[in-house]
Amino acid sequence: MAEAIVQLKSVFKSYYRGRLEIPVLSNINLSINEGQFVALMGPSGSGKTTLLNLIAGIDRPSDGEVRVAGDDIARLSESEMARWRSENIGFIFQFYNLMPVLNAFENVELPLLLMKLNRAERRRQVETALGIVGLADRMDHYPNQLSGGQEQRVAIARAVVTDPNLLLADEPTGDLDKQSAEDIMELLSRLNKEFGKTIVMVTHDPRAAEAAEYVQHLDKGELVQA
Repeated sequence: MAEAIVQLKSVFKSYYRGRLEIPVLSNINLSINEGQFVALMGPSGSGKTTLLNLIAGIDRPSDGEVRVAGDDIARLSESEMARWRSENIGFIFQFYNLMPVLNAFENVELPLLLMKLNRAERRRQVETALGIVGLADRMDHYPNQLSGGQEQRVAIARAVVTDPNLLLADEPTGDLDKQSAEDIMELLSRLNKEFGKTIVMVTHDPRAAEAAEYVQHLDKGELVQA
């Protein structure tokens, strides 16, 4: 039986503007098993990205427990959290977040610079990651020499290069044309099925959500039945 890699128990999240409390998530209970591909859907402002950021350890809950890969991450210090995130999480952004002054190889290599690897080990892992996303022949190209779909593939290679436990994708097709979006979803499906990666994806796009094994819906900060 698959084990839960993500467990949220009675999670609340609020932000404050002066003295005004702005609730974003309310009593979230969510369990995601290792190897699952889960899509989080809901209207803008429903709390999807906030939920993803809690799972990634980018943000902390106001109340409740967030356990990922066996760790109660809300209890980690900032330095422990940074190290934990580098070892466990691969993050894929809507707008790629590539460094324009670095080529594809160097962008993918960035997360490895935080690890105790020599140059040859880093090169081997970068070449493997770029091969998986089909860009082994583009490693010397800079972001402005790549299409949007190719940039997102580089970003996915960067997310998987450390072989993380969990891939988190925030609107990964939101800035792409229809064909490029379909290609990216095919790649994510392959990472899930062929490489066993657990994926949690935020999306507005029902076509993108079709690639997921399960779909969770958020509305006004609460998980609801579709």
